[in-house]
Amino acid sequence: MMILQSFKMAWKGISGSKIRSFLTMLGIIIGVSSVIALVSVGKGTTSQITSQLEGLGTDLLTVSIMGRGNTTYLTYDEAEALTDLDGVKSVSPVISGSMTAKYGTENTDVSVEGITPAYEDIQDFHVQSGRYILDIDNGYRMKVALIGTETASDLFGTDDPLGQTILLNGSPFKVVGLLESKGTSLTSSNNDKILIPIKTAERVMQSKGVRSMTIQTESPDQVASVKSLIEATLDKKFENADNSYTVFNSQDALDTLNSTTQTLSIALGGIAGISLFVGGIGIMNIMLVSVSERTREIGIRKAIGAKKRNILLQFMIESTLLSGMGGLIGVAIGYGASALVGHYTSMDTSVSLNIVLISFGFSLFIGVVFGVIPANKAAKLRPIYALRTD
Repeated sequence: MMILQSFKMAWKGISGSKIRSFLTMLGIIIGVSSVIALVSVGKGTTSQITSQLEGLGTDLLTVSIMGRGNTTYLTYDEAEALTDLDGVKSVSPVISGSMTAKYGTENTDVSVEGITPAYEDIQDFHVQSGRYILDIDNGYRMKVALIGTETASDLFGTDDPLGQTILLNGSPFKVVGLLESKGTSLTSSNNDKILIPIKTAERVMQSKGVRSMTIQTESPDQVASVKSLIEATLDKKFENADNSYTVFNSQDALDTLNSTTQTLSIALGGIAGISLFVGGIGIMNIMLVSVSERTREIGIRKAIGAKKRNILLQFMIESTLLSGMGGLIGVAIGYGASALVGHYTSMDTSVSLNIVLISFGFSLFIGVVFGVIPANKAAKLRPIYALRTD
């Protein structure tokens, strides 16, 4: 009964000064809503990047050769010879560049990659119609092409591109396959590209040698050992060139991403903590003012029998209600902001229930902690002095 009465009196005190109560809660609202929105965007983006990294495959290594020297590259035969290393299942060398594709009056700038048949299985990138690049295409430097869905739409509209001839920087290529729709990778659209035989690409792009390749291991457990073998081979090949290559492992990137995400979460928690701390100070200040304004009321209550714990409970409940209501409004705004970001931007958002509970719980904790001082001050007032206050 005493607690119910304290709730009624606390609510009467809050509703009696609506604008002041709202301004008091504002710091809590901003703190809770901002941490929910920021963490949801961060978590959603991290999940998106993680899924893309995992899509690269945990048994894959990507080798990039970026030395400046004219001899800092692998020949096609040297790249294929890496399949002889222990633990290597297959190798997919790639020569890439940008070219202008033209069909009739339509033309578009497109990413072109010279590939081998191994590209299909290693990159899990197949055709939806037609055929893939064959070894014979590379052997005879055939001018055949696989075309992405977006590029096909740009050049052919709704017409079937199979069997048609397109021009790549003026060189005619026959379209022998339409690639499946793959969406977007970490760096570009997989649908806006054209694939041609690697030896043909070397000639038409005037690009000497291979500077990029993806290597598939026999199993994910062999990635580390294969990486060491590849590095030893490339060190021997480029012994006079420093920093001439990198070997990328998607698992290393995932570990780095997780570490960065944890650091970011700690930073966001710190920011939210500061905001909520400031909001708690606001609550304490307003409650102290409220105690001063209601000194006579406190004196009357104590004169008619209210005990110290009754006064203490009333003001503690009032401060907790302020922070709790601010927390609830902050949660609602945080959910709304997260939904709006996900709807109107390309970023993924994911609201974490744990973050919501922690933020709301911390807001209640702030109300209790910062309500102690004014509540204690009110409870210690002596009735005789309180009643003499105007």
